[in-house]
Amino acid sequence: MQEREQLATRLGFILVSAGCAVGLGNVWRFPYITGRYGGAVFVLFYVLFLMVMGLPIMVCEYAMGRASRRNLAGAMLSLEPSGTKWHIYGYLGVMGNMILMMFYTTVAGWGLAYVYHTAVGHLSMLSPEEVEGFFASFVSNTPQLVLWMALTVILGFIVCSIGLQAGVERVSKVLMSGLFLLLIVLIIRSVTLPGAEKGLAFYLKPDFSKLSWEAVYAAMSQAFFSLSLGIGSMTIFGSYLSKKRALTGESVYVIFFGALSALMAGLVIFPACFAFGVDAGAGPGLIFVTLPNVFNSMMGGRLWGTLFFVFLSFASLTTVIAVFEHLIAFTMDEWKWSRKKASYIGIVVMFIASLPCVLGFGPWSGLEILGEGTNILDLEDFIVGFNLLPIGSLIFVLFCTPKYGWGWDNFIKEANTGIGPKFPEGLRGYMTYVLPVIIVTIFVVGYYQFFC
Repeated sequence: MQEREQLATRLGFILVSAGCAVGLGNVWRFPYITGRYGGAVFVLFYVLFLMVMGLPIMVCEYAMGRASRRNLAGAMLSLEPSGTKWHIYGYLGVMGNMILMMFYTTVAGWGLAYVYHTAVGHLSMLSPEEVEGFFASFVSNTPQLVLWMALTVILGFIVCSIGLQAGVERVSKVLMSGLFLLLIVLIIRSVTLPGAEKGLAFYLKPDFSKLSWEAVYAAMSQAFFSLSLGIGSMTIFGSYLSKKRALTGESVYVIFFGALSALMAGLVIFPACFAFGVDAGAGPGLIFVTLPNVFNSMMGGRLWGTLFFVFLSFASLTTVIAVFEHLIAFTMDEWKWSRKKASYIGIVVMFIASLPCVLGFGPWSGLEILGEGTNILDLEDFIVGFNLLPIGSLIFVLFCTPKYGWGWDNFIKEANTGIGPKFPEGLRGYMTYVLPVIIVTIFVVGYYQFFC
C-alpha cells in the first residue's frame, strides 16, 4: 500500500467532504424543487431518502477509498477480483468529475459575478422585467462568462496546488465556516420580515394533501444528486482518512452538514419569498432572477443580496475545490505527476474543456442537442446527473456486496474498522437487493421524465 497524504483533523475531513456535497445542488436546486413540490412534505421525504439511500452509498465510497488509498480508478483496479473489469467504470467516474466541472465552473462563475454586480448596485432599483433582462444579457455576454469561469478555475486549482492540508483542508474550513455564519445572518434577517410566518409554515409544517408520487420521486432524486455520489467524489477523501474511526459515523456527519446547508438555505429563501409575494417554485431562475427582486424590495437590499451571493459562491467553490482535488489525485496516483504540475496543467485543460458550456449561451446557442430550448450545459448535466451518478452508485453498491466484486466481507470489515457507530451487518440483504432496485427506479423514472 503506497504512502498517502492525510487530512490533519477529523473536522477537516468532515468539512472537506461536506463541502463537496454542499454546492449548487443544495443551495440552487433544493429551494426551487422544494417550492415546486409542496414545501415541508417534500423536505420530509428528502431527509428520509438521504438516510436510506445516501448513507449506504457514501459508506461504500469511503470504504473503497480508505481500503485502497487511491482515487476511484485506482481503487477499483486494486480492489477488484483478478480477471474482472470493474475498474473500467473507475476511469469513467473520473471522467464524470471532469464533465461535471465543465459546466459547474460556469454556473459557479455566475455566483461570483453576481457578488460583484449586486455589491456595486447594477441590480438595484431594477423592475422585475429589467432584472430578468439583466440575467439574459449577462449569460449571453460570452467574454464576461469566460472571465468569471476562468476565475473559478484558477481559484480552485490554486487552492489545490498549495497542498492537501495547507490548501484544500484549510480553505475548506474557512469557506464552510463562513458559509454557515452567512446563513445564520441571512436566516435571522429573513424570518424577521413582515409576513415571513407564512413562508415558515409552508416550509416546516407538512401538508400531506400536497403529497404526490411525483413529489416523492423528486425528493428521492434530490437526495441522491445533492450528495454527488457515483463518480468517486467521496472516494478520494476516504483515501485520506485514517483507520481510527468507523465510516458510518463519519458519513452521518457529512450528510448532516450537507442536509443542514440545504435546509438552512430554505429558511433564507421561503420566508423572504412569502413576505414579498414571490413564487417560491419559480424554477431554476429563482436564485438569479427571482431573488434579486426580493432583495430590491428589502431595506438594505444591496447588502443582503451581496451577502447571499457571497454565501452561494462559498458553497460552489467548496465543491469546485473538492472535485479538482479528485482530478489532481488521479494524475498523482496514476501518472506520478507532482501536485504543482497537476494543478497548473489542470488550469489550462479545465479552462479549455469548460469553454463549450460558455459558448453554448452565445455563439453555440443554436446547438439544441437534447431538444428545443436546451444547450450544452443541459447535455453535460444530463451525462452526469441522469447517467453517471445513478449508474456509478449502482456499480458501487454491487461492487461492495456480491462475491464477484470486492465483496461484502471486505466492505464491512473496512467500514467498521475503528471506533464509533458500526455499519449494521443485518443490512446485507437491503444493500444487495433493495437498494439496487431503488437506484434503477431513479434511473428509469428520471429518463422517462426527462424525455416525456
